[in-house]
Amino acid sequence: MVGPSSQISKLLLALLFITLLFYIYMDYNLYVRIKNYPIDRNGEYENSSRTLYKDITLVKCDINPLCDVTVKAVLLDHTNYYIFAPLVTIVDQLLHISDISFITPNAISFFHVFVAILSGKCVSSGNLAYRRIGVILFEFRTWLDDMDGHVARVRKHIKGERSEIGTAGYYIDGICDALGCTALVIGILIFFKNNPPRRGYMQLPTSNTDTKDSLYCGKVVAMKKVLKKLGFFVIQMILSSAAWNRYIALYQDLLERPNVGPFEFDRQDEILTSSFFYAISWLWRVVNIHNIVHCLLLAIFCDKLWEFLCYIQYLGFGILFSVICATELHFIEAKNYVLSKISESNDIQ
Repeated sequence: MVGPSSQISKLLLALLFITLLFYIYMDYNLYVRIKNYPIDRNGEYENSSRTLYKDITLVKCDINPLCDVTVKAVLLDHTNYYIFAPLVTIVDQLLHISDISFITPNAISFFHVFVAILSGKCVSSGNLAYRRIGVILFEFRTWLDDMDGHVARVRKHIKGERSEIGTAGYYIDGICDALGCTALVIGILIFFKNNPPRRGYMQLPTSNTDTKDSLYCGKVVAMKKVLKKLGFFVIQMILSSAAWNRYIALYQDLLERPNVGPFEFDRQDEILTSSFFYAISWLWRVVNIHNIVHCLLLAIFCDKLWEFLCYIQYLGFGILFSVICATELHFIEAKNYVLSKISESNDIQ
């Protein structure tokens, strides 16, 4: 591209680079915060003489994602945790959405399904500008997904990111998320049907003998192959979502279980603030369903969707299964450690 389009591309690339640097900076600060300041779960340290993170930070805890550290928070992808969640809080403080009774979390969930359908419609277009609008719409849908959780937590006076597993809202939110991703995938499928990808090049005969003016046309990829690659990606999304939600549930129950004795509380805190758990959490930030969708949307925005699907077809499974295995081993060790300490404590008593 030349002219203004080239300048816009450079600007967007610089913005992406700055965003990645911001994520790295925030990751470092989150690690320092976890290691040096106590995690105030359920107000245990509210009246403590220990220095809390909220006492030293210059950013208000209302919009500072590093204040209320929870299991789900450290397992969230960078975009949702560092950008969308603070923006949701700021918008709520300005518009008082959580105070409007008829705007329920479920109503927001249903609305973002409608936004996802519009996004899928735009993504199915052969016009790159429309596809980019579709990407922006789907990211807005993701922001609304953060909004419904925020409103629910505010009304229940819950601090920090948490999954209320087993509630009606939990299942409705999951179903709406699935419908939104389905709309996006259908839009991609329609796009490939109308604009099949091409591979390789074949020279077409021309009347001009000058080879510089010869025409080249890529071979059209069969729809069967398109379905295969897109299907593999959908399977990766399903596996990532199922595993991510499973480990949120398991770690929440293990490390954030309320009304425990001081012995178990110390063990929970020890694991929650360990470097190994932080490393496992960081891996899930990269491979969780939200970040996978962010990468897909980035590929659509850059008009590199087919290349992305080809690249991640098998690599995605390898990375995902490696993270699942590492997490499973860590959880088993953490659970045995906590339970063995509880048994020792009971034996002493």
